[in-house]
Amino acid sequence: MLKNFFILVAVSILLFCSCKDSEQADLGAAVGGKKMEIKITSSAFEDGALIPSKYTCDGEDISPPLQWASVPDRTRSIALIADDPDAPVGTWVHWVLFNLPAETRELAENIPPDKTLLNGAKQGVSDFGRIGYGGPCPPSGTHRYFFKIYALDTEIDLPAGTNKARLLKAMEGHILGRGQLIGKYKRQ
Repeated sequence: MLKNFFILVAVSILLFCSCKDSEQADLGAAVGGKKMEIKITSSAFEDGALIPSKYTCDGEDISPPLQWASVPDRTRSIALIADDPDAPVGTWVHWVLFNLPAETRELAENIPPDKTLLNGAKQGVSDFGRIGYGGPCPPSGTHRYFFKIYALDTEIDLPAGTNKARLLKAMEGHILGRGQLIGKYKRQ
């Protein structure tokens, strides 16, 4: 009986700790008791609206312009992940970008597919198997594309060409705030 009690307590502690770490990695750490939300926008499309074909495989396949408001004071770098959770094979990664300088508040359209940008930011590999942005190109139906921004309390010590999973792992425990912009696209 006592043995079962200790097993139950141990399992409860493990579940509590794993949920807490997962929540921190995904939602951001609490700052001053509140989660810091970062408002991210694009001059190319509104949140929840259709992404213009210019930014897709049916157009120029260039990255859209993105802007965001203030970030938490202790921010040392910014990361961006764009992905499609509606892909038939599971979430499809369209862009991985990290170590943007903390003072950065926008990305111009058409970020070049360079491993390292002029400002020192590094780009990871998308599920297209290449460095940089790969635009929406759904095989059927309307898909949602999440542009997620993260304010981090550190720079990420990973090489350019890193994938989303490695970046998320490295960001665990370092997220001060986050935000997201959702665009949609359906091929004609």
